Amino acid sequence: MIQRILPAAATLVLALSAASAWAHGDVRCPTHPKEEWRSHEELAKKLTQEGWVIRRMEKTATCYEVYAKDPQGKRIEAFFDPKTFERVEE
Repeated sequence: MIQRILPAAATLVLALSAASAWAHGDVRCPTHPKEEWRSHEELAKKLTQEGWVIRRMEKTATCYEVYAKDPQGKRIEAFFDPKTFERVEE
């Protein structure tokens, strides 16, 4: 029984990890030295003032990734340049 479950579980784990990597598409933020990055708290404050409702924020290697509702109420995953806070599109 375990011999049948392990390959299926391994396949599921690989599929889920590939799906999460695919979700980021081709988002590429400009590369800045870490000392030039502004704080994610500052980005959160800016977005909140603009009407965003932030659920979660993460740092990638070159971007801030934001999971939120935009000012129109749409659930969104958005990427921002950590130095300029400009939104980066795919």
